[in-house]
Amino acid sequence: MQSSFYVGLSGQMTVERRLTTIAQNVANMNTAGYKAEGVTFDTVLSRTGETPVAFSANGADYIDRAGGDRTKTDNPLDVAVQGDAWFGVKTAAGTVYTHDGRMQMSPTGQLLTVNGDAVLDAGGSGLILDPSAGPPTIAADGMITQNGAQVGAIGLFAIDPAAKLTRAQGSAVIPDRAATPVLDFTSTGVIQGFVEGSNVNPVLEITKLIAVQHNLDGVTQANTTADSTLQEAIKALGTGS
Repeated sequence: MQSSFYVGLSGQMTVERRLTTIAQNVANMNTAGYKAEGVTFDTVLSRTGETPVAFSANGADYIDRAGGDRTKTDNPLDVAVQGDAWFGVKTAAGTVYTHDGRMQMSPTGQLLTVNGDAVLDAGGSGLILDPSAGPPTIAADGMITQNGAQVGAIGLFAIDPAAKLTRAQGSAVIPDRAATPVLDFTSTGVIQGFVEGSNVNPVLEITKLIAVQHNLDGVTQANTTADSTLQEAIKALGTGS
């Protein structure tokens, strides 16, 4: 009989994890390049007793790689990804990958993110522009031109679809498998003068929140019923003795 309490507890833990994920997505719905997070849950079957009991597993986080909407800014240092690729960025914690293409040029010509980290080329090196040569022109393959001269190319990197992504600073991610430079720009590239927003769907997140609230109500009611049943059983056993 007490297994019902453990089932209820596993259900509450599931609800809590979903709420945390929804809250994080909503908080970052306006973060450039942010990728929404989700949780997958399985059912774990316990056979320690005569009757099998189903519990909710802790769940596994995943990051939705779908692209966000692009907004035209006409800023020559804003760049958006086209296709399944990522910008490479060198941070204090190592190389991370992002769809946040808001860039800036340092006084010495370094091409940096809005957080001051180095934007990488396909070889993993930082990019140096000429700060006195005016705004750069960035082609679809990432090639940067100033005053008619090529000064470097923004690197695009492919991440294995089977790779697990973990969060890094801002909207960046770190894959558990090495990313590879993109060499074919037939269906992949960049667009200058655009910024990619998050792929969080606020309507969908609100729908999820409503569903989670209903689940919480159901779990709470189940726990209340189980508690009442146990109390009645104790009273009945006490009276019988």
